[in-house]
Amino acid sequence: MADNYQTAIIIPARYASTRFPGKPLAMLDGKPIIQHVWKTASAVCHDVYVATDDERIAKTVASFGGNAIMTSSDLRSGTDRIAQAYSRMTKKYDFIINIQGDEPFIHKEQISALMHCLEDNNAEIATVVKPFASDAPIESLENENSPKVVISKDMKALYFSRSVIPFVRGKIKAEWLKEHTFYKHIGIYGFRGDVLTEITKLPSGSLEKAESLEQLRWLENGYTINVVVSNYETVGIDTPHDLERAAEYIRNNRHNEI
Repeated sequence: MADNYQTAIIIPARYASTRFPGKPLAMLDGKPIIQHVWKTASAVCHDVYVATDDERIAKTVASFGGNAIMTSSDLRSGTDRIAQAYSRMTKKYDFIINIQGDEPFIHKEQISALMHCLEDNNAEIATVVKPFASDAPIESLENENSPKVVISKDMKALYFSRSVIPFVRGKIKAEWLKEHTFYKHIGIYGFRGDVLTEITKLPSGSLEKAESLEQLRWLENGYTINVVVSNYETVGIDTPHDLERAAEYIRNNRHNEI
C-alpha cells in the first residue's frame, strides 16, 4: 500500500429513522451502536469522523473520544451526508471511506481491503460484496432488502439490483445458488475525494428511481465502481428486532473475534 495517500473514514449517523428512531444511540453490549462502528474504524484508520444531524449523537461521540461533524437534517442519503461533512473539513483527503453508522459488525479486514483497492488501483469508487453460500436458502437470495451485484472479469460492478440477477436459464430456482455464484452487496463504500464531491451533485436517474439504489446513479453517469470480495458476513441494524438479533449474535460469539 502506498504511504503517501491520505484516507479518512466518515460515518454517517442521523437520529431520525422511520423504523428505528435514535438508532445510533441504541445500546448494544453496553455501548451505543455508533461507538462499535467507530471503534472498528479507528483500529484501521487514524482519521475517523461521525457525520450527524443531531446534537445528542455528537455529544455521545465526543464522550467516547470521537470527532463529530454537524450536517443538515434534510440530506437525501448517507453519501450526501459524508460529502457535506467533508466539505466542512479543513483537511482534505485523497480517499474517503463511508461506513454506515448501523453496521456494528463491520470487519477491520473489509475496511483494509477497501483502502487497498482505492490506493493500489486509484479507483474512482470501491465497494464490498460477499458471495451467497451455495447452500443458502433461496429466500435469502430473493430478499429485496439485500441488493445483488453483477461483476465483470476485471472486478468492476456492472449492475446492482434488488431482483435476483442474473437469471439462470434452464434451471429451477431452488438450484440457482448451486449453478452460479451470486454476490450480495455490503454497504461500505470508498471514494476518491474529488469523485465524492462530483457524484453528490448528480440528479437522480431512472435506474436509481426504479430500484431505490443510489449507486445506480453513479453507474448511469459513467463512473466505475471497483469491487472487493469478502467472505465476512455483517449484521446491519435497521429495526429494534435487528438489535435483538445483534445482541444474541454477540452472546453466541462472546469468545470469538467480531
